[in-house]
Amino acid sequence: MKKVITYGTFDLLHAGHINLLRRAKELGDYLIVVVSTDEFNWNEKQKKCYFTYEERKKLVEAVRYVDLVIPENSWDQKISDVQEYHVDTFVMGDDWKGKFDFLKDYCEVVYLPRTEGISTTKIKKDLGLGTTITKEDE
Repeated sequence: MKKVITYGTFDLLHAGHINLLRRAKELGDYLIVVVSTDEFNWNEKQKKCYFTYEERKKLVEAVRYVDLVIPENSWDQKISDVQEYHVDTFVMGDDWKGKFDFLKDYCEVVYLPRTEGISTTKIKKDLGLGTTITKEDE
């Protein structure tokens, strides 16, 4: 069985997320999605999500391409996740191109093109929510 892993926040789940998950699943038999926790988003990215981690986890679990959802608690857990779950392919959007090449020592690394015209940032802007809520806004 070929295992694939991808990471993301998955706030305001949208068609771009679904396209990424579908294309990631096409690269293997079992898709693991690592969803950033609220604490990780706040402490490391200074970003607050619209939906809580538990809500985002439930949404991602409901996507038919996804086999397992686990939490992302730190930037550094990727190597241990790949090893622990015996991952064959690591997948991210091409806006991260080159950032995870260090994983090539452990598995195949694939950067997929983003879906044109949609992003969580754009949705938040269109809805007048701003692009993000930061620590300074609290």
